[in-house]
Amino acid sequence: MATQCRLTRKANITIQDYELIQDQSRFLRVVDTLRKQPRIAFDLETNGFFRYPERVCLIQIAIPAGQVFIIDPLALGDMTPLGDVLSDERVQVILHSGDHDIRSLDRDWGFRVTSLFDTSIAAAFTGMDRLGLATVLESSLGISITKDKKLQRSDWTIRPLKPKALRYAADDVHYLLELAETLKKRLSTLGRLEWVAEESGRISAIRYEQPDPETAVFRVKGARHLNTRGLAILKSLVSYREIHTLRVGRPHFRVIPDAALVSIAANPDSSLKKVRGLGRFAHGRLAADLREAIRRGQKADPLKRPVVRRSRTNMTKAQQAAARRHLDRLKKWRTAQGKSLTLDPALIWPMRSLKSIAGSPQDMDEAMHSPEVRHWQRVEFETSLRQVLQQ
Repeated sequence: MATQCRLTRKANITIQDYELIQDQSRFLRVVDTLRKQPRIAFDLETNGFFRYPERVCLIQIAIPAGQVFIIDPLALGDMTPLGDVLSDERVQVILHSGDHDIRSLDRDWGFRVTSLFDTSIAAAFTGMDRLGLATVLESSLGISITKDKKLQRSDWTIRPLKPKALRYAADDVHYLLELAETLKKRLSTLGRLEWVAEESGRISAIRYEQPDPETAVFRVKGARHLNTRGLAILKSLVSYREIHTLRVGRPHFRVIPDAALVSIAANPDSSLKKVRGLGRFAHGRLAADLREAIRRGQKADPLKRPVVRRSRTNMTKAQQAAARRHLDRLKKWRTAQGKSLTLDPALIWPMRSLKSIAGSPQDMDEAMHSPEVRHWQRVEFETSLRQVLQQ
């Protein structure tokens, strides 16, 4: 994929470039400044690696003048004024790989971002295949930022925030506006700016979905190897773990890892002391509570996996063979289009749609307007795609 070669310069952000906002009155004045901006760079830090439930602990915003505001929501009260800025269509919000940020804003405050531009998506549509922020900055602007791995996995709940942590957080937005403008110019030259606008709009439409406790068991890694009795036991164990994680405020994997729960569900009568990763849950009162959860699972009805309905179950063998041939041609078409445009083929057309078209070519018109197909994809590729099926 395409990359840009530039002379590398080190990021030079200093303490004068950012301001930590922990006072409500100052926060409101900053929000007034943000309202007047045509665009802002945005990022946030959460604590999901250390705490449960996860929450937003830090918000970083840069403005065109070069100032970075690091907002501490843990120290502030009502965050609604910031939500009003984010939902203002006159203020474009620049993010890099923003799906997690959008979910987090929705989960914690119900905030919406109306006008979004995602620089990760933009980089992909210029032909880049390595899309991490540090890589894209160096490739596009020749700016090298150092991402400390320890800080990447920091517990952002802890206060006071150290200067090196604040610089790390500020780095994520300090150059984002410049990056966005550079990528926009490149996309405009390629005729792909509208493509990225639509893709960014899809990111802004993402919403946080509360995990369903009834189906949580099926998301546990390794659950697919269990029989119906093992799944019933695992469901009881998952429920017990959830209660305990909420009580202690730590994420699931730090309380009892998935592998330990699956091991117990598969061998419920084995010694808890032999289960790797169980730690203190193999002893004393916690072990007794765990045994009680096992017994509840043993008494429960066997748990069946949800039925996955496959679209081709009513096809004859001849129809299935034809669908495979269609799909093979469509995949080759997608790969060729990607190569021609120097783009990842996955960006050209959704595989789910290709499979649907291959299985029912006669329903092509309906498939063209399925939710996963973008407007820009229909404009650019529908004619070519139809020609492939007619061959």
